[in-house]
Amino acid sequence: MARKIQAIRGMNDILPGQSSIWQYLENTVADVVKSYGYQQIRFPIVENTDLFKRGVGETTDIVEKEMYTFEDRNGESLTLRPEGTASCVRAADQAGLLFNQVQRLWYTGPMFRYERPQKGRYRQFHQIGVEAFGMASADVDAELIILSARLWKKLGLLEHVELQLNTIGLASEREAYKAALVEYLTEFKDQLDEDSQRRLESNPLRILDSKDKATQAVLNDAPSLEDFMGEETSAHFNRLQAILTANDVPFVINHRLVRGLDYYGKTVFEWVTEHLGSQATVCAGGRYDGLVEQLGGKATPGIGFAMGIERLVLLLETLELIPEAAKASTDVFIVSLGEEAEITSTVLAETLRSQLAGVTVLRHCGGGNFKNQMKKANNSGARLTLILGQEEVEQGICQVKDMQTGDQESCKIADIANCVNTKLQLN
Repeated sequence: MARKIQAIRGMNDILPGQSSIWQYLENTVADVVKSYGYQQIRFPIVENTDLFKRGVGETTDIVEKEMYTFEDRNGESLTLRPEGTASCVRAADQAGLLFNQVQRLWYTGPMFRYERPQKGRYRQFHQIGVEAFGMASADVDAELIILSARLWKKLGLLEHVELQLNTIGLASEREAYKAALVEYLTEFKDQLDEDSQRRLESNPLRILDSKDKATQAVLNDAPSLEDFMGEETSAHFNRLQAILTANDVPFVINHRLVRGLDYYGKTVFEWVTEHLGSQATVCAGGRYDGLVEQLGGKATPGIGFAMGIERLVLLLETLELIPEAAKASTDVFIVSLGEEAEITSTVLAETLRSQLAGVTVLRHCGGGNFKNQMKKANNSGARLTLILGQEEVEQGICQVKDMQTGDQESCKIADIANCVNTKLQLN
């Protein structure tokens, strides 16, 4: 007997019981972003490796340790995309959509990182990203954050998440701060965790994000990033806070929030929750005004955020916030006995699908006795079961059974759509 082939570790199947929840989340996001004028963009899952080395940063954990990179038959280095922003910039710039233009874009799809699989974190995971280009002012920063707050409200999550906000300033301000931070931390190098010791040479700002208690203790007396911000950065950040306050979007300032990718500057933010253990971040983003130029395009300001679908679905399930209508369900199940009834049932099913938009009709196929068909109707979770036999066909009627109450009555086949619609409304 041949060995069963299993899914690759950390790459999960989304089965029918969960896919309807994913569709609910994705459709809700699509409705919200559309109301703000954002348009969907789609791009390949495979890109040139240099796109991520130049965009995400060669010293980031993603590029150093987590990318799925391989050579194709022509010896070209390709990578399964580990995040969406760099690909979005590449696609939009290649299509001539960015320079001297305003674009509001969003996307969804799988991303790939080779990291330890755990609850809420996978090697193939799915993100929804929202990006805005061509606007350098703080009002678009606020728009993106307000958009995300509206999404949380629509999903019932707003009271379960917290917005953390920071500014990491201009490149020159960060360089000055990095020098001061490295000088301070070098004195305490032996007290830092292993990752932070490594980052001291390559990416010192990421040390601020360390979860190690000993490292956090050392950081308590470290220089503050806030003290290195100039007038332009401070004015931008203050304006952002004012707009959020005016729109009743609460936030907390987290001066250690830096984000893990090299392309960020000025505004950075995260939405975090206490309901998912260590996987606290459900949405994160920030401004990246230098990224387009860094990838070979003409200077174009940009800002965006991304959210992990797996983590959001897990949060919705944990908090029991998935509405019944979002779960996979059958509205009508059709049972038929005999060849004529079987043919008539196909016409009946198509009539309901044509006349009742959004109603799910499941017709039993493959024959079988009445008892077995009714058992399948029960297992389907249908609210109504339509029963057709030879006698019903001859009389031009069908039996309609309410699966919740057990009540059953006959209905003319010619009026079946109105009959079913009335009973579904009552349910």
